[in-house]
Amino acid sequence: METRPGERWKMPGLNTKIARLLLGTGLLLAASGAQADNFPSKPVHILVPYAAGGAVDVLARTIGQALAKSWGQQPVIDNRPGAGGIIASQALTQAPPDGYTLILVASGHPLNQFIYPSVPYDTFKDFTAISEVASSPLAIVVAKDSPYKSLGDLLAAAKKEPDKLSYGMSGNGTSAHLAGELLKYMAGVKIVSIPYKGGAPALTAVIAGEIPVSLNPLAEAIGQLEGGPVRALAVTSAQRSKALPDIPTVTEAGVSGYDVSVWWGFLGPAKMPPEIVAKLETDLKTALQDASVLSTLDKIGATPVGSSSKEFDAYMHAEATKWEPVLKAANIRAQ
Repeated sequence: METRPGERWKMPGLNTKIARLLLGTGLLLAASGAQADNFPSKPVHILVPYAAGGAVDVLARTIGQALAKSWGQQPVIDNRPGAGGIIASQALTQAPPDGYTLILVASGHPLNQFIYPSVPYDTFKDFTAISEVASSPLAIVVAKDSPYKSLGDLLAAAKKEPDKLSYGMSGNGTSAHLAGELLKYMAGVKIVSIPYKGGAPALTAVIAGEIPVSLNPLAEAIGQLEGGPVRALAVTSAQRSKALPDIPTVTEAGVSGYDVSVWWGFLGPAKMPPEIVAKLETDLKTALQDASVLSTLDKIGATPVGSSSKEFDAYMHAEATKWEPVLKAANIRAQ
């Protein structure tokens, strides 16, 4: 439409408020895109819900080193142990949703809502899922001279004499405990769970003949399995582990549909800009291809994942749905 000199151009059918809104939206989108292009312009803090030296801490630091190559600066690893990860998770919900504060959680994160009397946040609404970075199966372990040559042998004995057998694990509510309770739930057997102060003491008890079986993440057990004093009856993942290719899965041993893994993933605060989330997804996928990260994962029997934000969010919801009835049936509560 032509205008005469000195006449202000008018937008037909569009009032000034709408025009300003559209302009503002466009500027916000442009600013968000620019932020993503320049991200990060300052150090990113990665909260770790466990003490230094554990598997989550080691993984956070290893991935952090790889991210530094893309970012040009080292992320800050901030250990906030306590209450099964709740302390660090609550701290994250209080951080600005700008991508500069993240957390590396483990598989217990979506389950704390069922284990603890209350949690100071909404397990899903108060977080932004970014990516699952890795997962690892557990091993069902017996002494080398155990009479149980297969998981089928063990389950048959448990069905014959309920509550006579026991299994050791690294404490109430841990991944090993959950894996054992799901096995009992799905196989229809009764085996007494015995909590230890860690996976290593549980393995020691198996070796000493104090208990017949223990469940351990591969990171804890793999060193003892390779020509050591224990052997694995099965791994808990849906697929065989590359670290133990000759060991069958629990499903292959007769408990159809059983699938338990220890997993780790990154979350941010709620309402993060989609462009920042997409940038973090891409950077994490790149980091998971780094040789040092792959070497660390291989040593602990873990597999890189690198899922999208939507995939990780859906997976955590599925985990909560799967585990809620198991936790209730076993009456697993925080001590």
